[in-house]
Amino acid sequence: MKFKIVLSLLSILLSAGLFAQDDKKEAPKEEGYQFEITKQLPATPVKDQYRSGTCWSFSGLSFLESELLRTNKGEFDLSEMFVVRQAYSVKAKRAVRMHGSLNFGGGGAFHDVTLVWDQFGIVPNEAYKGLEIGEDNHIHGEMDAVLDDFIKGVIENKNKKLTPIWHKAFDNILDAYLGDYPEKFSYKGKEYTPQSFAKELGLDMNDYVEISSYTHHLFYEQFIIEVPDNWAWGQVYNVPLDEMMQIIDNSIDQGYTVGWASDVSEKGFAYRKGIAVVPEANTEEMSDSEMLKWQEMSEKDKQAQLYKLDKPGKEKAITQELRQQAFDNYETTDDHGMHIIGTAKDQNGNPYYYVKNSWAESNLYDGYFYASVPFVQYKTMSIMVHKDAIPKTIKKKLGLK
Repeated sequence: MKFKIVLSLLSILLSAGLFAQDDKKEAPKEEGYQFEITKQLPATPVKDQYRSGTCWSFSGLSFLESELLRTNKGEFDLSEMFVVRQAYSVKAKRAVRMHGSLNFGGGGAFHDVTLVWDQFGIVPNEAYKGLEIGEDNHIHGEMDAVLDDFIKGVIENKNKKLTPIWHKAFDNILDAYLGDYPEKFSYKGKEYTPQSFAKELGLDMNDYVEISSYTHHLFYEQFIIEVPDNWAWGQVYNVPLDEMMQIIDNSIDQGYTVGWASDVSEKGFAYRKGIAVVPEANTEEMSDSEMLKWQEMSEKDKQAQLYKLDKPGKEKAITQELRQQAFDNYETTDDHGMHIIGTAKDQNGNPYYYVKNSWAESNLYDGYFYASVPFVQYKTMSIMVHKDAIPKTIKKKLGLK
């Protein structure tokens, strides 16, 4: 999941406070979308990935922080940059093994977070902030470029063999940009290592699974999801679309939040307005004159009309086939990782998911937004859930215990 250039520019604008901050809790009563939250599960405060492609780490840890709240372990602010550092270190070895034929960069996936937690442990944010370059926020452009060039140099070297210290040198670059690896640290008066801290938190990474829904693989089997940022070759369970949605709904209903990987490049993803929708012209409700006017419009004008998004309207009916076509045609890509923590409805009773983002408290709803059911059906790449959040009938089909 990459934080694309356009989203980076958006983050700069948002963090600079250039968008309106007033009346963020509710849309104006007289117009626009009006939402009522129908269920909200515990979550930690919104953070800011700023100018870094690390949404996967922010959303993945947000999900696990909610798991700690759900299991009564308490509220924790965990270090996204510890996860980023360790993922980069592992990714470097794989990139060299693959002679560079691997998408090497700052992007990643939810299973990168669980991989790091399981293999290396975790630390609180106060023990590893990852802000060594003198900035208040995460700016990774130079670091990402330097690391990429280093790996290319290792692979293309003329010595005909690798030096025994190349990976140590790579980790030293990470230490310079993000901070020395925290072998030991003190937290609330107690000494820990990353591994002992993870053990005390008590979450088992084997309890978390990823789900997707595509027809180019068999249902109820696992497959390696074919997206560029899946450098770890993580596997997802494949289920029909209606069952993927059942898993999301059952999770929230049973008190489990959901890690959500989605495409956010659609025009209907209007973050400033706090909505993500898939609008369709409501031709059934048009009068004859309105229908004639609509038919005479250019495609550009139709699009402009649809994406005004000034009030709730009719949305596309999403099918398994439509979803597959979007993935096959690169219209649905692994853009962004987020965290679904509840449900809501608009003034017309249409259902939405309540989503926590990692672009600071920078929009109409303080860093949260509302994603319609059609948007989630259409643009979800994958989700991460606790396996106990999956309905028993589906869980059985997947062979999960």
